[in-house]
Amino acid sequence: MALHTRLKPGKEAEYESVHAVIPPELDEALRGAGVRSWRIWRDGLDLFHVVEVEDYAKMRAILRDHPANIPWQARMSELLDVEDDYSGGDSGLGLVWELP
Repeated sequence: MALHTRLKPGKEAEYESVHAVIPPELDEALRGAGVRSWRIWRDGLDLFHVVEVEDYAKMRAILRDHPANIPWQARMSELLDVEDDYSGGDSGLGLVWELP
């Protein structure tokens, strides 16, 4: 799953600092929700995520009200231009091309 998010201006260093080590309970929640890997690249304010997960929709359903994710999302809402309130049917970025 490929995702795109955007930082609020001036929050670049803080975002990277917060992600240097995520809380152990969040790590456990992500893995418990089927996440095998989550990578994030930053270009200016734009963030590009690649998530290796068994079932993205199921992961979001599990994390929506998870006690480890709620404070994390509150913290991310301070840094991201558009917060993720888990209300939409996020389907990620559409694939345009890949080298077979």
